[in-house]
Amino acid sequence: MKLVNTISVIVTTVLILSGCSSGKSDKTAGDLSGERAVLPVRVLTLEKTKIARTIDYTATILPYEEVNMAPSTPGRIDRIYVETGDRVTKGQELFLMDRTQLYQQRVQLSSLQKDLSRLDTLLRTGSVTQQQYDQMKTQYDVLKTNVDFMEENTLLRAPFTGVITGKYFENGEMYSGTPTTQSGRSAIVTIMQVNPLKVNVSVSEQYYPLIVRGMKAFVAADVYPGEEFSGRVFRKAPTVNPVTRSFIAEIELPNRADMLKPGMFVRVSMDMGEVETFVVPAASVLLQEGTNIRYVFIEKDGIARRLEVVPGRRFDDQLEIISDNLREGDHLVTDGQSKLMNNDRIEIVNHAGQAIP
Repeated sequence: MKLVNTISVIVTTVLILSGCSSGKSDKTAGDLSGERAVLPVRVLTLEKTKIARTIDYTATILPYEEVNMAPSTPGRIDRIYVETGDRVTKGQELFLMDRTQLYQQRVQLSSLQKDLSRLDTLLRTGSVTQQQYDQMKTQYDVLKTNVDFMEENTLLRAPFTGVITGKYFENGEMYSGTPTTQSGRSAIVTIMQVNPLKVNVSVSEQYYPLIVRGMKAFVAADVYPGEEFSGRVFRKAPTVNPVTRSFIAEIELPNRADMLKPGMFVRVSMDMGEVETFVVPAASVLLQEGTNIRYVFIEKDGIARRLEVVPGRRFDDQLEIISDNLREGDHLVTDGQSKLMNNDRIEIVNHAGQAIP
């Protein structure tokens, strides 16, 4: 009997402990599955501010024009008149190809011209038909075209004033048409126009309406500290790259005292004039980890809404932000935003700006 009572006490104790444990587990599970608490935040009422917008980019100086000079057909190089580094003027002779075939065609053309002259006399007297004369005239015109073509393609001249930046053959060598330049193109010499120069800048698409022909651009090169070079936009791309969301603006850059060289690294700034934009505390703009995505939180009916933004110009601890989804009067979270997730419930505890209506 005593043994039975002992067993009953043990069973009762186990049941009580199991119930307590079960209740504790249920309570814990309920806490874990519950909603996130309402988080306290501070906000700022957004207003647009007028700023003098200047955009800054990095770029590489390019020649205004670059041509890889080569004849139309392979052949032996008779003579090259220039060396790398030589400055040449438009129309100056660059190199001469073998002209044996040209000399032969000149002789044939001279003979055909005499025959055509005789045939013209016979045509007037009625000794030959118009058809015979026309056939001879066609042969003469075809040969004359070939001679003129070979004249231009055996003695090549500079298409513009510039500098020789590459010489790939020597006198007497055979030009075969195989690639010889770093760009993978074939050439005997390369000529660049280095005054003016050109800078291609990849500009963010939101500035497309603001970039216009004739707009001033200021260029600074690290190799010349304190020096500034002035240029103008002379062309912008008619399309926007869908991958990078940017377009190319081409800047014509006068080369003062030939200080700048193609290939130099430069910094380009362009004045967009005064614009109205949102300027907010830089700390309110967050960076998504592992990406380059910037975002902010906006309070809407007690809910935190995450919006992606594009950072603009910085003013000490203030930062310009650009987004099509921001509106004047929106409540920007400026304190407590680092703990927020999208759609979190929030409570404004101290408004750091205009009074909320």
